[in-house]
Amino acid sequence: MGWDRAGWYSWDRLDNGGRPSAREVHPEWQRLAVGDWLRAFSPRGPVNAWQVVALEPQRFLGLRGLTDLRGTVLDPAEPRPAAYLDGLWGFQLEELRGDRTRLVVSGYQSVRPRWLEQFANYWVYPIAHWPMQTRQFATLKRNIERDPAA
Repeated sequence: MGWDRAGWYSWDRLDNGGRPSAREVHPEWQRLAVGDWLRAFSPRGPVNAWQVVALEPQRFLGLRGLTDLRGTVLDPAEPRPAAYLDGLWGFQLEELRGDRTRLVVSGYQSVRPRWLEQFANYWVYPIAHWPMQTRQFATLKRNIERDPAA
């Protein structure tokens, strides 16, 4: 995933700057390590968005995004400013019987100031993020079913 890799698999005009997401697996993009960044599109150009903080190849990917409200990446060891976004996004693959796999995704987002967090929880996530993530899942499922060896 990521702007400079396979995309985000959702509505590319919205979350990938109009660049199409990959429709097949690219071996050159399969190597990630803790500390690597997944980039996102912004009107100012691509930015580091999600850092790999946990990784068990072919089983679990844990991402963290910590920025101020301008999108500047913050150091987690430093004190937080008054306004920031801190998010965790985890992807787990569970092997099932019959050569099947379940993708389990979970996330957590903390936003300050609190009034902005309440706004995001009521307006942004249910209206924008969750439909886009649902689209991401449907696209991934379609791509994987097209190429079972992936």
